[in-house]
Amino acid sequence: MPLSFEGSGTVLAQREHFTDSGYLVLPGLLPAALLDRLVPEVDRWVDDGLRSRSIAACVDPGADGDPPPVMELELPAHGELLTHEPLLQIIADLLGAPFVFHHLHSDRHNPGAPGKPWHHDHEPNDTGDRDLVMVHALHYLGGLDGTVGTLTVVPGSHREPWSKSALAHLGTDPLPGEVVIDTLPPGSTVVINSALLHARRPAPSPPGALPRYFVDASYCQTGARWRPVKPYWRHMLATARARDLGGGRWPELFAERHFTEYARSA
Repeated sequence: MPLSFEGSGTVLAQREHFTDSGYLVLPGLLPAALLDRLVPEVDRWVDDGLRSRSIAACVDPGADGDPPPVMELELPAHGELLTHEPLLQIIADLLGAPFVFHHLHSDRHNPGAPGKPWHHDHEPNDTGDRDLVMVHALHYLGGLDGTVGTLTVVPGSHREPWSKSALAHLGTDPLPGEVVIDTLPPGSTVVINSALLHARRPAPSPPGALPRYFVDASYCQTGARWRPVKPYWRHMLATARARDLGGGRWPELFAERHFTEYARSA
């Protein structure tokens, strides 16, 4: 499948745009049938306490890095999402190299949810090679309409060596050159270079505003060993292989050799 992006242009032009700006908007990438199964899984993930237990397993992993009782990728539609073939083909075209799955997060942001300050999500690799790219696919299951926060990015900021929280003291205050993304149809995805500065800016939620269903999945170019963010990362990758989530089409996607040992971030 060719790249499918907002706007027009050749695949090469869109790849150059991603390289320069650090993000691409993919309106309506996810099919309705998948969305219909994802939304109740997110509700279960939040309402049954599975998300809280997943967070606890990372905050206090224990001596053996024990996994939570359920991981996101064990939810059937979530597993399908992280290996959604059109998405993986787009990432392959963008990165131009094999890549490995890094992690998956899922959440529901209710009306009135607070914002998230300026930050980036890039993890280091063991060679310190900043030319190796890590991406996050930000999936907005119900789209964006400006009622439960907006995604705000600073194009080109991925080229600067910011620390993750270098601008967190600014909260979500406007930054020069920022781009606000607040209008997207259901099933839209924004692929960002993980080193791109971005924020979730809170927005007033009118009466009747609906929750925002959000899933993000991260992938890394191969060529170095990346630092994992889940202490139970080996179990996560082994489970993905056992469930054959890649379907044999992406041999590097769940390979352990692309990661260092887990170490808590400083």
